[in-house]
Amino acid sequence: MKVTLAYSPAPRQVREWTLDVPLGCSARQAIAQSGMLAEFADLTLDELTAGIWGKRLSLNHKLKDQDRIEIYRPLQVDPKLARRERFKRQGAKRAGLFANKRVGAKAGYGG
Repeated sequence: MKVTLAYSPAPRQVREWTLDVPLGCSARQAIAQSGMLAEFADLTLDELTAGIWGKRLSLNHKLKDQDRIEIYRPLQVDPKLARRERFKRQGAKRAGLFANKRVGAKAGYGG
């Protein structure tokens, strides 16, 4: 059965491996078979977060034909914290619904 393994080591970079794996193979076995752990020495199998087509899964998940295993990088910044910091920099008058206020329009109805 054929599966694809995808990993993005950095923004705008994607590495993909197409693998022939036996029926009943787990995601853990497919990742080990791919050789990606040798190529990216900073990754360890026990600390990986993975998913299939965007849905998070356990590494013990049994694969199906044409599955696409995705290895996720840890977040550099908490998205909620990043949004708060961006809002602080931009200020209330220049963010969100208030960004394009038309003269005479009600608050939040910018257009």
